[in-house]
Amino acid sequence: MSEISLQQRLLDYVHSPEYVPAKPSVIARRFDLDPDDRQLLKRLVKQLVQKGKLGFGPNHLVIPSADKAKTKPTADIAINQPTAETSPNKNDVIGVFRKANAGFGFVVPQRGADPKEQPDVFVPADKIRDAAEGDTVRARLSLRRDRQGRSSGEIVEILQRRTNRFVGSYLERGTSGYVQIDGAVFEQEVWVGDAGAKNCRVGDKVVVEMVHFPSTHRTGEAVILEVLGGRGRPGVDTLTIIHQYQLPGDFPEEVLDDARKQAGLFDGAIGHQRTDFTKDTVVTIDPLEARDFDDAISLTRLEKGHWRLGVHIADVSHFVPYNSPLDIEAKKRGTSVYLPDRVIPMLPETISNNLASLQPDRLRYTMSMVIEFDSEGRQVATDWHRGAIRSAHRFTYEDIDDYLLNEKPWKSKLSPQVFELVRDMHTLAMILRRRRLDRGAIELHLPEVKIDLDDDGRVSGATIRKNTESHQMIEEFMLSANEAVARKLAVDHSFNVLRRIHEPPSPLKLRQLTEFVQALGLQCESLESRFEIKRLIEQTMDRPESAAINVTVLRSMQKAIYSPRDIGHYALNSDYYCHFTSPIRRYPDLVIHRMVGDMLDGRRPVDDFQHLTQLGNQCSELEQRAERAERDLVRLKLLNYLADKVGMEMSAVITGVEAVGLFALCQTFPIDGLIPVGALPRDRYYFDRTSRSLTGHKAGNTFRIGDRVSVRIAMVDPDRRELELELIAKTTPRHRAAKTSRERPGKKAKGKPSHREISKSSRKKKKRRL
Repeated sequence: MSEISLQQRLLDYVHSPEYVPAKPSVIARRFDLDPDDRQLLKRLVKQLVQKGKLGFGPNHLVIPSADKAKTKPTADIAINQPTAETSPNKNDVIGVFRKANAGFGFVVPQRGADPKEQPDVFVPADKIRDAAEGDTVRARLSLRRDRQGRSSGEIVEILQRRTNRFVGSYLERGTSGYVQIDGAVFEQEVWVGDAGAKNCRVGDKVVVEMVHFPSTHRTGEAVILEVLGGRGRPGVDTLTIIHQYQLPGDFPEEVLDDARKQAGLFDGAIGHQRTDFTKDTVVTIDPLEARDFDDAISLTRLEKGHWRLGVHIADVSHFVPYNSPLDIEAKKRGTSVYLPDRVIPMLPETISNNLASLQPDRLRYTMSMVIEFDSEGRQVATDWHRGAIRSAHRFTYEDIDDYLLNEKPWKSKLSPQVFELVRDMHTLAMILRRRRLDRGAIELHLPEVKIDLDDDGRVSGATIRKNTESHQMIEEFMLSANEAVARKLAVDHSFNVLRRIHEPPSPLKLRQLTEFVQALGLQCESLESRFEIKRLIEQTMDRPESAAINVTVLRSMQKAIYSPRDIGHYALNSDYYCHFTSPIRRYPDLVIHRMVGDMLDGRRPVDDFQHLTQLGNQCSELEQRAERAERDLVRLKLLNYLADKVGMEMSAVITGVEAVGLFALCQTFPIDGLIPVGALPRDRYYFDRTSRSLTGHKAGNTFRIGDRVSVRIAMVDPDRRELELELIAKTTPRHRAAKTSRERPGKKAKGKPSHREISKSSRKKKKRRL
């Protein structure tokens, strides 16, 4: 497209009455531009802003110029210019909208240094306008709190859409087509008109572009962009998630050409700038299904009980020059995405699965961190190198666990050097682990589901991954290297570093966590002490409440993110921490590698704080998107597997209690579902918010977190990601004196919050959703 025609199209679009402010990248996507024209559009936006023909609003949103806006009729400029209703005032909060299945939602504010200052804002269903999950919005606080004491308000402006593209199921009514969007994003179907041009069939999964977002006062309207295939067909579930989360597709040809060029340049020579570690015994330990190997370990016993640990990480920066096509694409992707049936890599396989992969018996380039520990596991010296290694053996986690269980059979399978190395690695790793946990690192025990797939990508089984000592060995060495690199850059050289930070939880959330745990009948002091949190987790490790306790502790904490801010990592109790050990699959690690490389070359690294802040925000968002996609696809595949198993009985553990019912984790297949209050034994139930319990008048009708129950699958809805269960029986009655705020059903305890009464008959009238 010519520059003149694109400029005119851009101006017409931004100054149209229907325009909603968006970022340049969003406009480029709506225009369906190729990569070259996308870059041209971004340049044109900047030029037009400088000339006063366009403007930048909050969050870098493109808006009409002030002069243009003044000449427009009031009805047209209401979207972009403040009105009496939407003009900002002191009661406004800007944040991300999170929608609940029941239709209401919360605005999660942009946090300051003290999260207590800006609690989440509750927004009733009739006050959300046309906001969708993940949109950045401006909410106006009400002067009154809701009945539960929460800050409440209404959404007055959509500042930025998270996305205009959605995935759903096609259906027809009469001569018109509709799409029910997956999940609980929208309550009602979205009209798509006549979809005959796309050859849609009822039940097909489709990708749509939203034209008008639905609201409580308006039906949504969209256009179908792509038909993915029939619901339940092999591979359609994965395509659904890929499009739903807008995960990257194939690499552009120029990126593949750049990878081929790097392969042609690699001669495997060990130059003077590299330390030769090929004489050292080096091994890798990875999952059985791993396709790339980016870390390797060497270890030597020294005098006086000291150890020299070598953590050798694939030197990806050697093959991905800064600002090259490979680098630009890797930065855009941010991370590899590990789906159950495929990997969407950050780098082409020529790099990730060959040149930079630390395969056995192949000379490979590394960035190596060499750390000396004393006999107590204290770091006494660190040094970094550009290195070259030749891995002597590739171990899987299962191999190491088998070795640790009985090492004798392995003696004939391994060389003496490798055999002794594994034993020494285990010894040092356990020393480091004890030291780390003793100093206050918090380690949660959260179930990670591993699903087994058949040749068509359908689920054939599922298990919970175990955190065995083989995993712990590698984890300790990687943590040590990450800390050593961060400390060396930040302390020894005083650079701004793209850290991995984890802010402390707010005191308010920790107090609420303490009340919740004590209401369960568990003895604990204030959980504002990290050591009390650790004691609680260890105390409940083998109890039915363990999963719920760990999840609740996790929810009380902030998310770990990437940032140059010097605030440490709360969970690890570390003042200096960054990601250095996985540059094949994480862009922040590549950034750190480049800083180390500059230091080794005698150059000052680029450490601009503002640039690192923006990069950290981008990488954090891409990482969180990948994690949500991975979790969602696992759940979708499990739900598809269970779709024809309605009536199947299994045991479960209650992991959550709300007014709507009980959340239970199934034991046969590790997936959680809802037991609605209407499916409980007939009674009048009272919900205790503090203890998270439902109690009826009749004996035995009390349900708390940790109760073991027998359930039956009642309903499976993969499109909404819902599993509804029916209670058969409590299988292990609980005998504990739980401290609750209720003295007896129906009577309010003095000075305590009142209970919410739930009638089974009234619940039957409401549509039940997870």
